[in-house]
Amino acid sequence: MTGMIYFAAMSTKKIGILGGGQLGRMLLQAAANYPVDTFVMENDAACPAAHLCHQFTKGDITNFDDVYNFGKGMDAITIEIENVNEDALELLQKEGVKIYPSPAALKIIKNKILQKQFYKAHQIPSSEFIVTTNAAELQQHAGYLPAVHKLAMGGYDGRGVQVIKTAADLDKGFDAPSVLEKMVPIKKEIAVIIAVDDKGEHAMYPAVDMVFDQRLNLLEYQLSPAELTEKVLWKIEAIATKLVQNLNSAGIFAVELFIDKDDNVLVNETAPRVHNSGHHTIEGNYSSQFDMLWRVMLGYPLGCAEAILPAAIVNLLGAEGHSGEASYEGLNDILKLENVFVHIYGKKQTKPGRKMGHVTILSKEKQELVHQANRIKNTLKVVTAPVT
Repeated sequence: MTGMIYFAAMSTKKIGILGGGQLGRMLLQAAANYPVDTFVMENDAACPAAHLCHQFTKGDITNFDDVYNFGKGMDAITIEIENVNEDALELLQKEGVKIYPSPAALKIIKNKILQKQFYKAHQIPSSEFIVTTNAAELQQHAGYLPAVHKLAMGGYDGRGVQVIKTAADLDKGFDAPSVLEKMVPIKKEIAVIIAVDDKGEHAMYPAVDMVFDQRLNLLEYQLSPAELTEKVLWKIEAIATKLVQNLNSAGIFAVELFIDKDDNVLVNETAPRVHNSGHHTIEGNYSSQFDMLWRVMLGYPLGCAEAILPAAIVNLLGAEGHSGEASYEGLNDILKLENVFVHIYGKKQTKPGRKMGHVTILSKEKQELVHQANRIKNTLKVVTAPVT
């Protein structure tokens, strides 16, 4: 028949996400640009990502059967938190499901003991450490202080991390397998995100300066790109590249690093997923970290990781003394600002220190970024909704 055009049907992949928090939510927002059917598993049907996926499954991401049954029909699976059942992922991988990151890489990274031993084995610079199995063993290492005690399994967002400066602080440590890391004199904390595709090709985002809330041990705000000498940048790029090459896995990896007083670069930790330190890439870079992960999982070319403009991120954390239904005080004032982008994560309940959203600022001027970051921090508060 003349005048008719036939289009070949585009095969749509099925991709599952284990975890339904804000990272899953932002990943799904980026998925809307691609031919993909999205599936999320989480134990909370009201989680931030639940309503944005094509199909939601209520289940326990740490349970073997739940993860295996969820993943059986998928083309690929990714994670938004490390605390998942990697044994089920290993079986799914053997059966042909692609896993990002690989279960082998996840197994190393999710256990802080194995992670530190991996750095040592591959001559990736990192702070000195001792492995402790219980509280009694920790007491024997008073001569190693000051140090940071980190739970091997299950810690995140400042939980499972304890600074131990003197012998009097040893009782604050963990009575479980942990890593005792020697404290180093830190000049800067830096993060860099790398995407790796199935062919081993990679794209690296510009390094960012991370500024932490020391009390909560959470990222307070960050600046991109980081102000570093060319020599230090080369060290960061070489170390981060070596790290992901030795993990031998496709996916997205966030490498957190310390720069010490002598400009030595040390790896602090690695996250095998999209990460808080890359949220600015949604508006600030040509291909966001979320877009980049979809490109990796769908087998498309890697995107451009270069920055469009310098950026800052302010985390929106639940205010002290406020637990209950969330309300955003000062939101109207912030939305009036130019080149400011507000991301609310859709969590109904707030509590002190809980991540409730973030704000990205773009500007050519670093001073403007810092000024606006402080303005946002002092204006936009996550509080409990007034009772009517």
